[in-house]
Amino acid sequence: MIPFVKAHACGNDFLILEEPLAQRRHADLARKLCARNTSIGADGIEFLERRANGEFFLRLFNADGSEAELSGNGTRCVAAWLAQSEGLEHVALGTHGGVRTCQVRRAEAPHYLIESEMGVPRVMPRSIELPGVGVVPGAMVNVGNPHFVLLVQSDDFSAHGLPWQQLGAIISTSPLFPHGTNVEFVRIQSPTEIAFRIYERGCGPTTSSGTGTCASSTAAIALHGAARELTAVAEGGAQHVVWPADDAVMRLTGPAEIICRGETYGL
Repeated sequence: MIPFVKAHACGNDFLILEEPLAQRRHADLARKLCARNTSIGADGIEFLERRANGEFFLRLFNADGSEAELSGNGTRCVAAWLAQSEGLEHVALGTHGGVRTCQVRRAEAPHYLIESEMGVPRVMPRSIELPGVGVVPGAMVNVGNPHFVLLVQSDDFSAHGLPWQQLGAIISTSPLFPHGTNVEFVRIQSPTEIAFRIYERGCGPTTSSGTGTCASSTAAIALHGAARELTAVAEGGAQHVVWPADDAVMRLTGPAEIICRGETYGL
């Protein structure tokens, strides 16, 4: 039996499994346990490793079994679990996208409000050409993992004559991005608020994304004149972003909730 914790951040849900699982097939386990109708169900699994020097390291596997560099919301869920289980209010979590430091700002178990340091974003305007769609202007943003961000005007976030979910799938798996990309559709509501939708690489449409929030905010601030402190609203709720300067670390504050603990069969 495998013990697990399930948590979510604005509906973006994760299983947390403790390493060592070196002999297990992480990708297969993710595909099995994340299945919505035949297993526990989640957008991905955060494998938590406690290293000999006392440091923590996370490996993120998406629901389709692919491994990603990191998840902002998943990292926050792990920080919430460590706050609940071990009383840690400040924790540094290593990922393949860099170290993410999390600080608990409010704790009313099982609900937590956590501020995370998300690294220094990198942004570059880019237009891509897609068969059957045409030229799609946007921006490449890296916040430890890759994103393509589009600015949209429509209330339903559609673009180029397609629903955002359909266009997101086309862009995410395009050969233009050999390793795939996350895709965000951003509408600027005011200088201090954006709304957006997320097509997540390896998962599909999600209600929220921590790195997607940061990527959307980065594009809005750097390329479209939004304020450096803003609220970013996805389907699952709002998160708060502060980016003091282009060369400064971006900070993301949002909720995380522990849903349950349990045990499940392996492969």
